[in-house]
This record gives sequence, C-alpha cells and structure tokens, in this order.
Amino acid sequence: MWSMEAGEAADWISGRLSGYDFTGRVGDLSYRPADDGLRPAAVLVPLVWRLEGPTVLLTRRAENLPAHGGQVSFPGGKLEREDGSAERAALRETWEETGLEAGRVRLLGRLPDYVTITGFVVTPVVGMVLPPFELHPEPGEVAEVFEAPLPLLMDTGAYQRHSHRGDDGQLRAYMSLDWQRHRIWGATAAMLWLLADALGVAGQDAPPFRSCPDR
Repeated sequence: MWSMEAGEAADWISGRLSGYDFTGRVGDLSYRPADDGLRPAAVLVPLVWRLEGPTVLLTRRAENLPAHGGQVSFPGGKLEREDGSAERAALRETWEETGLEAGRVRLLGRLPDYVTITGFVVTPVVGMVLPPFELHPEPGEVAEVFEAPLPLLMDTGAYQRHSHRGDDGQLRAYMSLDWQRHRIWGATAAMLWLLADALGVAGQDAPPFRSCPDR
C-alpha cells in the first residue's frame, strides 16, 4: 500500500478513516471518555508522502514551555472561537508553530477524540503533505521539527507500555516508542496507535511498509 501514488494513497487512507470502527481501547489501555468541562483542542497528524517512503512530521516542544516542555508532539493546540472547526484549528496551529502553509495539506479525515490527563479533548486531524515544502519553526514554541518513518510508527510491536503513579495517587498507564534520539510517548503515542488501528495494520507482525532513510 505504501508504494501507492500520493493521490491513490490519500483516497485509501480517507476511506479507512471514515469507516473506522473504534473499539474504545488504545492497545490494552483504557480510553478516557469525554465529558463536560474539557477544553477542546486539535492537532494535525501530517503524513509526508515521500518517494522513498512515507513519514510523519512531528515537533519537539521548546524546553522553556510551562507545559510539556521538550516533549515530542503533533503540531496543534486549543480551539479558538474564530476557528469554527477542529480542522481549521489544526491547520492554524500548524502554521503558527512550524510555518507549514495550510494550502500544502490535503485533509484526509479524523481519528477519535483523545482525552488527556490535563483536561483537553483533542481531535486528531490527519492530512497528507507532498514535498517540497518550507518550514519556519517558531523558536518560542518549537525546538525542532523532524520526520519519523510511518512504517515504524505503525508497527505496534515497537511500542512499550509503562505505568506511573500521578500526583493524585492514581496509577496510570501510557505508551512510548523510540525513534533515534526521540522518545514519543503519552497522548502522541496513543494517537499514532489509533492511526495504525484505523489503517488496519495494528497488531500485524510485519506491516507492509516500505523502508525510509533516517531523517
């Protein structure tokens, strides 16, 4: 599938997302239900369709940010009143954080909303980006923009399960995955697992991906 031309791949992915029958679990982790009082947010899951193999564009947040500093994340943020939709919010935040223009992104669909322990309900918006494109990261928010191979991120066997006890004393579990010197964990890892599940490759021992060189 990953050797498809971009247009064919975009149509296939869009169809998988629209027909995704979510089971209510992320791997073997419980999925937190949304309820009143949560703050809406959106992220863009940018699939970069390169000839040598597809990747996912990710950011490493600036170390000095008060929340989640230094962590790997998708570009995105909270919905503003003028956004009107998760898609517009995700594209706006992506442009503000990375300089990727909205016109470079073909929107493919959504993944199920994800509730974070910090009180946000996040809508992951999946889009396809075709090279070449220019990036101009905002240094006050983003320390680094990088790409990780989609085949690796779709291999659920590469994810590790962890548990920790929060400040409230409750035991919580989360996923992580390592790519080069980056650790992808928490909500970002969970949303990537959802993407693998939606595309029908979660749980396969050898997903049919093409290799992609290190970035």
